[in-house]
Amino acid sequence: MYWGRWIKLHHRRKKELLQGQQSGWRVGAGMALLGFSAFYREGFEVVLFLQTYRLKLGEDVVLLGALVGFALTAVIAVFTFVAHRRLPYRKMLILTGVLLGAVLLVMVGEQAQEMQLAHWLPTTFIPALKPLMPDWTGLWFGITPTVETLAAQALAATLVIGSYFAARRMAGGEAA
Repeated sequence: MYWGRWIKLHHRRKKELLQGQQSGWRVGAGMALLGFSAFYREGFEVVLFLQTYRLKLGEDVVLLGALVGFALTAVIAVFTFVAHRRLPYRKMLILTGVLLGAVLLVMVGEQAQEMQLAHWLPTTFIPALKPLMPDWTGLWFGITPTVETLAAQALAATLVIGSYFAARRMAGGEAA
């Protein structure tokens, strides 16, 4: 839905703007302001994120991590610009959506577990699942053998998958 309609609309609008249907300086100023705000927002977010690690781990670790991240970003940028016309954008967007869904499930599981540790949620263990779920599944994936965490993750998954099908239905069954 996002790719098929929203991005398509923005590409069409961008073409209209760049073809001169608006005054040149206004378009240039708008594009510059948009670019600056996007870059500033991302930069500000990264600085806050790295500041926390700097306080916990020290400057050397953060500098090394930032340099490795910059190098990997540069490699991806080169691949993106070289293969610009051949990249499967739609498939990449779908994969990104699936990965974000997985991150959502991990975050919901971890949050439910934190609420259990704070005694804001009850903790009802499922003994049959305990041998199937080692402790690392809770640490890495937020999956713990309790009714509350699994129910919260199932609810989150149902809401996300349900909203996908509802959006497709509202769009007339068009492929995503």
